Amino acid sequence: MTFTIHRLGTCVSTNEEAKDRARNGAPEGTVIVADEQTGGKGTKGRTWYSPSGAGLYVSVILRPGMDVSLSLLPLAAGLAAREAMERASGLSTLLRWPNDLVWEGKKIGGILCEGGLSGFQMRYTVVGLGINLIQAEGDFPQALRGKAASLFQAAGGLVDRETLLGAFLEELESAAAPIFEKRTLDIIDAFLRHSEEKLGDPLSVQSAAGTFQGAFAGLDPDGAVRIAGPDGERRFVSAEILSFGPASK
Repeated sequence: MTFTIHRLGTCVSTNEEAKDRARNGAPEGTVIVADEQTGGKGTKGRTWYSPSGAGLYVSVILRPGMDVSLSLLPLAAGLAAREAMERASGLSTLLRWPNDLVWEGKKIGGILCEGGLSGFQMRYTVVGLGINLIQAEGDFPQALRGKAASLFQAAGGLVDRETLLGAFLEELESAAAPIFEKRTLDIIDAFLRHSEEKLGDPLSVQSAAGTFQGAFAGLDPDGAVRIAGPDGERRFVSAEILSFGPASK
């Protein structure tokens, strides 16, 4: 894949910018990078704290075709980001299902994948990545302290943003390849190797239907999480989950 990088000083959201360009025919491999996002997006309608010059805020347009299931793309993109951070900094992070990168329980980065149709002919998807790069603990808003961390804190030094960006784009292409080649179990296996949640860990899942607690039982081939509870095993897809994490003791 050939990547064409467009650099912006500021934008509302690199994902929104990429979706606008995708709807207007921007080709696969179009990359939007911003120094700052004024309305950075997270999952479930949350915001992503995106101060100027403090992080990597990037979105990539893919055009996978109509016959490709994209349910595993957030997992594949998380694997790509994890490998890129290790290449750029030497830091080994964990993945929190389905789309967070964590260090010592704190969130360093997140993935947001969004897609749609362009007219009635061509499907596109946007892979968004936000990584905190240079913040100290006191730089985060009060509500995020103790929950968020930066690559600077975790790796003990500054990491070059351009090096990290280049590594992510290279890793994204290889990490997503099993989706297009219908080797989805490769992604599941890789994700579980680097997962913050280990098989048997007690977890709590909150959805619109209520709260369900049980033990982590793995992932289905489509990326759905399986939780084994007292009354049997249930599966949840990321779209139906409001919160997900360790069960309270």
